[in-house]
Amino acid sequence: MSILICGSIAYDNIMVFDGRFQDHILPDQIHILNVAFLVPEMRQEFGGCAGNIAYNLRLLDEEPLIMATVGRDFDAYRRWLDAQRLDLKYVTEVGEALTAQAYITTDLDDNQLTAFHPGAMDHAHVNAVPAADSIALGIVSPDGRQAMLDHAAQFAAAGVRFIFDPGQGLPMFDGEDLRRFVDQATWVTVNDYEGKLLSDRTGWDFDAIAARVDALIVTRGGQGSIIYAEGECLDIPAVKPTDILDPTGCGDAYRAGLLFGINRGMSWADTGRLASLIGARKIAHRGTQNHRFSRESLADDFAKSFGYEINI
Repeated sequence: MSILICGSIAYDNIMVFDGRFQDHILPDQIHILNVAFLVPEMRQEFGGCAGNIAYNLRLLDEEPLIMATVGRDFDAYRRWLDAQRLDLKYVTEVGEALTAQAYITTDLDDNQLTAFHPGAMDHAHVNAVPAADSIALGIVSPDGRQAMLDHAAQFAAAGVRFIFDPGQGLPMFDGEDLRRFVDQATWVTVNDYEGKLLSDRTGWDFDAIAARVDALIVTRGGQGSIIYAEGECLDIPAVKPTDILDPTGCGDAYRAGLLFGINRGMSWADTGRLASLIGARKIAHRGTQNHRFSRESLADDFAKSFGYEINI
């Protein structure tokens, strides 16, 4: 049984500013904001939520299916995904468009400024959740607006359990949209900022959202995460990484851990801790798909980090 990952495939253009944004933005002048940052380091990486989540799941020996739209410049990324042995049968090329592009500037405090060109992602609604494939569960992660609406409805109509992961796409939806997403989903995952926005727009606090799904997962960066499930509120500690080089893609790595744990029937305590560990592995490497691990190495690190063993 496969995990279907609906979301973006993008090229990440990552720039590092050797300073702090707060030292260059004057609070009383933001109405005429005009700043420039010298970025001596820049690189292009393979990214996008669907690509990142699938990459981490493949390291866990899962066989995820990516459903996304890409542009005429996809060839280099296609070769990379083929080399990872990822199935691309639900990846659709939109010839007149470019693959989505993110331009991310990170400062010394790991604050980020991001500009995003959706490109082919705006056509993602041409894809539909397949009815005939053996899909165990899915995820609706940031994508084109209509695609996220359609894919959530299609998962629900097919009776396929799925995670609603609005991410940076959350501002595209009003309260009615978001309430419908929550009611269709089996699980919801957000970071703490997105969680506040989701709560404000739906009019539901975290307890009310959690009551409508099997679990609400709220990530909090270096403070760990909280999982509201089965009437409990589990505090999942963060794992101290070996290094802190690049936060980009850590949330996607965490979500891969969630999907793996759910698919394998793990407890929420173990699933959250595994997801936290995978996120820590990612942050110690630059780019979103340059880290490596095996299930065996994760099991060893899990025991060292949390003081008990699990079967991964």
